Amino acid sequence: MISHTFLGVGDFDRAFQFYEAVLDEIGLVLRFREDERPWAGWIKPGAARPIFLIGRPYDGADPTPGNGPMVALLAPDRDAVERAWQAALNHGGRDEGAPGPRPEYHAHYYGAYFRDPDGNKLCVCCHDPVVG
Repeated sequence: MISHTFLGVGDFDRAFQFYEAVLDEIGLVLRFREDERPWAGWIKPGAARPIFLIGRPYDGADPTPGNGPMVALLAPDRDAVERAWQAALNHGGRDEGAPGPRPEYHAHYYGAYFRDPDGNKLCVCCHDPVVG
């Protein structure tokens, strides 16, 4: 259903460090980085799509986060949710909801919410039941 997601960033190097740390925790790998544009994209190993992209906005204007839009990234397990959230906070992110169950969504939902250094809102979540 999703081909790609693109988030505009102001300081590409700062954003790259932030996303490199967060996306590594949920198992995404760098597909490309082009500093001259600048932009970069990550994928799930072995998959061509969907691709998660960051970069300067195409029109050259400053990026502005919306009120309501959020990108939710799927984590392989609850531990990855916690690691990604901590990586976000360690790399200039702002907490928008610590890792934990959100039974109002469904019985097995486990998620964390944060904003990147440019103010874009993200979620990292797992939908699997607790194993063990």
